[in-house]
Amino acid sequence: MGYLEVEDGRRVYFEHFRGSGRPIVLIHGWGATARCWDTTTPALRTGGNEVVLLDLRACGRSDNDFADVSISALGSDVVKLVEHLGLREPVVNGWSLGGAVAVDAAVKLGSNCSGVVSTGGATPRYTSTSDWPHGGGVDDVKAVLGAAAADRANTFKGVAEAVCAEPPTPDAIAWLWGMFMEMGPLGDESLLDLAELDQRKILGGLSVPVLFLHGRKDAFVPFSGAEAARDLCTDAKLVEFPDAGHAPFLEDRDTYLAELSGFLKR
Repeated sequence: MGYLEVEDGRRVYFEHFRGSGRPIVLIHGWGATARCWDTTTPALRTGGNEVVLLDLRACGRSDNDFADVSISALGSDVVKLVEHLGLREPVVNGWSLGGAVAVDAAVKLGSNCSGVVSTGGATPRYTSTSDWPHGGGVDDVKAVLGAAAADRANTFKGVAEAVCAEPPTPDAIAWLWGMFMEMGPLGDESLLDLAELDQRKILGGLSVPVLFLHGRKDAFVPFSGAEAARDLCTDAKLVEFPDAGHAPFLEDRDTYLAELSGFLKR
């Protein structure tokens, strides 16, 4: 574990597990922390992969008072971390909002990126437009953030309860809820930025393979959006998790790990 200074003395937290296999950077979703990958990391390490995790700006153990918490800033942090650790051609894997961060980082890494994984990823758009009929609207995002401003604890408990298609155990909900409650208030601005972001052009321009791992019952990022995202790419595969919601790595871990491991061995 360590901290990397990325903006005016502010730092992001990271963990680096060395291995002889292909490096992979795991990027959590909005409000979560690196701990969301705790059932994924052990299998990757067993497979010999070099694994890097981080807490995004304003989340978990990273500093909360950044001036910039945009998706672009978060993507730049991933690039700085890759360079700091000397990783060679890593795969970047992002969950939910982290999917947009992974795409941003992949573009900036250029030839030093070997693949992108979108795990229920909110890319290339999180909100709908006249030519992107997938997802809710910007006003829906603002309504969630307004509710959080008035009652953060119960709003985030509701988010935690909606992550999986089938209700997980109370302990699992409490685990997710606890991560969400660690996010500082500036983290809300990351979601606002995501709501306006359009990555269709840069996603379609990626020259690396892309793997979409997406739950058919995802209540946050519609499966139809993942289908449309796949069709934008020149080298992409979409794996459907029929009974999963927004977190296939938690809801169908064995299938998720098999697909991810196969991608890493390409």
